[in-house]
Amino acid sequence: MKDKVFVTGIGTGIGKTVCAAALCKTFGHAYWKPVQCGDLEQSDALFVKQHSPETDILPEAYRLKTPQSPHLAAKIESTTIQLTKQLIPDHPRCCIEGAGGLMVPLNDEETFLDFLIASRLHPVVVIRHYLGSINHSLLTLQTLKEAGIEDFTIIWNGAENASSESAILRRFTPVAQFRMPEWDHQQSGLPLLNPLD
Repeated sequence: MKDKVFVTGIGTGIGKTVCAAALCKTFGHAYWKPVQCGDLEQSDALFVKQHSPETDILPEAYRLKTPQSPHLAAKIESTTIQLTKQLIPDHPRCCIEGAGGLMVPLNDEETFLDFLIASRLHPVVVIRHYLGSINHSLLTLQTLKEAGIEDFTIIWNGAENASSESAILRRFTPVAQFRMPEWDHQQSGLPLLNPLD
């Protein structure tokens, strides 16, 4: 796994934080969530710390109480999000988690994709299978391709779906693939990521 990675997903609620925590536990990365929106008492950083206690947790750049898209939460709380490469913590190995997907807006002009392009981080795309996930996966990977980003990693989150995975892999080739086993948040012991050939 690359030293500096950006965890994104094909949508909201597909397990980015669980996979980011497993990535940190498996490879020894620190964790950074640059923008946290919503319940700050149950933040993604606290989840990672709870389930991967050995992980270094780096403080968020923006902590917003409003449970909305970052651009709207910032507007409601009278601030503006400006994510730049210079904000990335100076840590030798860092897992950076976005919010939602690549095209989630940070402000009126920029999305997480703009931050990814400017920061030159290695994208790790979390894919979970559901009706419509092939389309969402292909749109995400096509967006990376059109941005000139050819190297990416996939984490398949949950049970295998050979037909869906084949449909995606016929069109796009990741540099690495991992599977995150199905995991209930109530279970103790976060599993490690399993590499796939």
